[in-house]
Formats: sequence, C-alpha cells, structure tokens
Amino acid sequence: MTDQSPPVDEMHYEQLAQDALRGVIRSALERAAQPDGIPGAHHFYITFKTRAPGVSVPPDVLAKYPDEMTIVLQHQYWDLDVQHDRFSIMLKFGGMPKVLAMPYTAVTRFYDPSVQFMLQFEEPEIVEAEIAPLTPPARDPNAAPPPPTGDDDGPKVVSLDEFRKK
Repeated sequence: MTDQSPPVDEMHYEQLAQDALRGVIRSALERAAQPDGIPGAHHFYITFKTRAPGVSVPPDVLAKYPDEMTIVLQHQYWDLDVQHDRFSIMLKFGGMPKVLAMPYTAVTRFYDPSVQFMLQFEEPEIVEAEIAPLTPPARDPNAAPPPPTGDDDGPKVVSLDEFRKK
C-alpha cells in the first residue's frame, strides 16, 4: 500500500497571492505619490493593524487606535513615500501633522469606494511581547507631584453646553 497523505504546498501559494495583491496597493500608492495625485474621483481607505511589526504611529495616535485604524487618502495628505515593502505618509490629526509608516503586511483592507474596489488580507501575526503598554506606569502616591510644564498654550476643551439656550 502507498501512503495517501495530502500534498504539502511547499510553494506557499496563498502567501504568494497575498503578496501579489499587496503589489496592487503599492501601485495605487505610487500613482497617488505622483505630482498630480490620485486621479479623478478615486480615493483610498486603508485599514491596518497599528501594532503589527514595522508599523510606526505617533504615541498619541496609537493611544486612540490601539489595535486598528483606517486612514483616508483623498485630498489632504503629504509626503507620501512609497517603497517596495512599506510606505509612509503625513496626515493631520486634530490639525496637527503626524507621520505614519507601515509595511504592506500590516494592511488588512484597501478600499476605493469610487469604483467599489476592495482587497482584504489576512491579519498579520502580532506578538504580545512587542506591544508596549498604552498607559504610563503608575506613579508612586508618596512621590512629589511633577512640576508644572508652563505649557498653557495647548488646546483647550470647551463645553458648548454653556452657550446653548435653555
């Protein structure tokens, strides 16, 4: 009798297909990085895992999106740098410019709603040891409070309820 074990995919076709489809994202971003920007009504929604290996997101943005976030590339984006295996882009969050960088392997979804085109990918493996804590370490309650920074020029939160007519 011969052993009838299932064949083993030593070519890793599933991974090859995922990599080829990520090349579509790279090509679209290369076009968006040209001086004319994204053509016509096209725009991109790119969803990615914020804690995937190789992702660089400012700490305040990471605190707001600890697992996944979607960025929109349409009219206001700057410094789009497209590399073979990753890209970086400057976007504004609350009026403040922030640079995000990620490998294509961190992208879980790419969507262009102008033509209803979507690619969806397997989520990257995230190693728990690589995840930095979101909250600062607890302060010693007996320690002296930190000195004031003198930074009173920062943004202020104002409740609009004070100005509403009752």
